[in-house]
Amino acid sequence: MSSSTMASRKARHEALTGWLFALPFTIVFIIVFVAPIIESIQAGFHKQVAEGGGLFGGGRTVEKFVGLENFQDVCTNPAFWQGIRRVMLFGVFQIPIMILTALLLALILDSYLVRHPGFWRLSYFLPYAIPGLVAAIMWTYLYVPEVSPFAGHLGFSLLSSHVILASMANMTTWTFTGYNMLIFLAALQAIPSDLYEAARIDGASGWEIMTKIKIPMVRGAAMLAVLLSIIGTVQLFNEPTVLATVATWMPRDYTPMMMAYNTMNGNISPSGAGPASAVSIMMALVAGGARNDLRPGPEEGGLTWHTARPPSPRMASLTAPHWMVSLLDRLPPPRRPGQSHW
Repeated sequence: MSSSTMASRKARHEALTGWLFALPFTIVFIIVFVAPIIESIQAGFHKQVAEGGGLFGGGRTVEKFVGLENFQDVCTNPAFWQGIRRVMLFGVFQIPIMILTALLLALILDSYLVRHPGFWRLSYFLPYAIPGLVAAIMWTYLYVPEVSPFAGHLGFSLLSSHVILASMANMTTWTFTGYNMLIFLAALQAIPSDLYEAARIDGASGWEIMTKIKIPMVRGAAMLAVLLSIIGTVQLFNEPTVLATVATWMPRDYTPMMMAYNTMNGNISPSGAGPASAVSIMMALVAGGARNDLRPGPEEGGLTWHTARPPSPRMASLTAPHWMVSLLDRLPPPRRPGQSHW
């Protein structure tokens, strides 16, 4: 048997082995992810309609193909777009506050300012470990003036229509800041230590290291955190649903997610799986459009170097992104996860 034939058999065997290892994941992925999406899209083109019966009722309810009627109903429904505007307004002021707070906490934990960083890292992440529904119920009690230790002394209601979005933003910021902090912290701890050493040799201060190295190099992590936050904002559900139990003025379609849920349960007309699926698909399209608008441009990888005094010829020649490649070629073993450089 020739060597080329043996090599070909070995290559086929390796390929088959790879597919066999991936087969369990592929099956589970299709069952729990692909199949529900296909079913939801298919349901979006159907609607429950009454068939048969007479003047005094009777008959039955059947699923009927209605084409794009469900999507037309969603697109022409003012309540859906009002819900989209609410979650957009929610995200405009909530996401920047949460992202900046998470970045600040990550920078502090990556510095010499904190003793026992593991304890504080766990403390910041702990709210995310609490189930969202439980956290929403806890904050709801703190917002009700009759049982809250502070809400009755504010002079205004935290559950009023003008303030409730800020109340929800406080709940989600408390829950997800620690999660985003871990994203930033992982990105900070992946920065090569040679960059900090070269910066110190060139006379950079701790503030300059933070603003000229750390923050620019976590730009990708910031983009990831923002995209996840936008998707989560469009899916805002736990907080308004729980607050609606005490804020009786809140409609059932206050957010798009509430609209889909109540449409499915028959609390909003037209109801059923078809109209609810159409609402969900439109939500996905809106979230996907926001993600594409935030796609980083070609300049995202760039990094401008500034120091207190003119850089050395070696550092001056390392302009982004080539300076990073040059340093990575000479890297010693990466720094340990708890080591910091402020």
